Amino acid sequence: MARYRLQSAYLPQGWTRDALVTVSTEGIITAIDASATEPSDSTPSATAGPTLTYATPIERIDGIVIPGMPNAHSHAFQRAMAGSAEYRLSSRDSFWTWRHAMYALANRIRPEQLQLVATQLFVEMLKAWYTSVAEFHYLHRPGSGAPYAGANPLWEAIGNAAATAGIGLTFLPTLYQSSDFGGAALKPEQARFALETDTFLRGIEDRIGAERRGGMSTRRTGAAFHSLRAVPLDQLRRAALALRAIDSSMPVHIHVAEQSLEVSACKRATGRRPIELLLDQELLTQHWCVVHATHATAEELQGVAAAGATVCVSISTEANLGDGLFDTARFFKSSGRLCIGSDSQSTVNPAEELRWLEYQQRLRKKRRVVLASTSESHVGTRLWSGAALNGALALGQPVGAIAVGSRADWLVLDASHPAMAGAAADTALDRLLFAGADKAIRDVMVGGRWVVKDQQHAADDQLRGNFTSVMNDLAAG
Repeated sequence: MARYRLQSAYLPQGWTRDALVTVSTEGIITAIDASATEPSDSTPSATAGPTLTYATPIERIDGIVIPGMPNAHSHAFQRAMAGSAEYRLSSRDSFWTWRHAMYALANRIRPEQLQLVATQLFVEMLKAWYTSVAEFHYLHRPGSGAPYAGANPLWEAIGNAAATAGIGLTFLPTLYQSSDFGGAALKPEQARFALETDTFLRGIEDRIGAERRGGMSTRRTGAAFHSLRAVPLDQLRRAALALRAIDSSMPVHIHVAEQSLEVSACKRATGRRPIELLLDQELLTQHWCVVHATHATAEELQGVAAAGATVCVSISTEANLGDGLFDTARFFKSSGRLCIGSDSQSTVNPAEELRWLEYQQRLRKKRRVVLASTSESHVGTRLWSGAALNGALALGQPVGAIAVGSRADWLVLDASHPAMAGAAADTALDRLLFAGADKAIRDVMVGGRWVVKDQQHAADDQLRGNFTSVMNDLAAG
């Protein structure tokens, strides 16, 4: 057990000073006293015998403490191509031309290289205030395309990277079986993604069993379907129902309606738009996360919200790929749940994702402070707290709030940093999103353990050379 005195903290009831928080050895918050006076560490506590024991020492945290942000959508291997596809091949460059470069990387990277790339990325996420991540993982086979005979080293690479970095992980093995609607065969460049439904289900069930036996408090296994294009509808239904039988609260994610060409292809093949088709299956629950939904109609957004599913947007990736604009204001009017992710790793910064979520709406509506609400007038507070809580739901992990029963995933802002100068407590998250206060990041805790102190991570020095070597190898082909 550990106890912390938080100088200033954002709790579910709002901003609080001098909260005394107790955290279990498993990293779970067991008590919060926002009114307690600070006792002396030498004060004896009552015991059943002549031996006196003393109160657990209290660690004082000076600064502003807020809940860590879950990253609800990540493809870790794509960190190795961030910034490397920013040149023109033709006047009609798009997501579909970018995808060729992504496939080339996917077919080069080896498990040991993936582990180093993912470790570097996860450390970067921690320093940027993502304290947990949902890894949407569709690299399943060696370069030859033949399945691994035993444990999958591409899967293990992600788990090992998360353990080294100290980030919370929801691992999402991803079903990928076809290259287009109608069950078209995979293309040669997609061979590493192939996974049979039975293998998919068996692998997930085995991982869940291992997690339960190992008591992994910062790990969770969920599942993902790459897209309606990549999973035939009969296999999607079969697998989704089987996953529900394995774990009724399992987080399940799917890419849907990211690209306008995807929408038109789905309509030609099925007569329905992708989100319409997904809603028709009546599979969506509060445990599902719909990724992107960029090209969604008002009725589709209302349907997703009514099902209780979460939408994950990645503004930086959607902008980088020219996907389009998600209609956040309309989704919020339907009481929709929204979270964020770093996706292709073009930007690894939750403050930037949320800032541009708001700025997109300002540019569209030609107004300011669009995404504030009647219950929360500070748009920074509304966006950060909402994305943290909804991200926790998407990851299926007890994070996203400083509350009893939640994991102690905390971020500490240096209140003396110039970006925070003159800030009242209730404007701290506004400063974080709109005034560069992400540079005031000082310390990061995950599961009751400090993983970043004074902006430094224990793996920094070793990673620097190893990551550079891997990037040079991948660049050389």
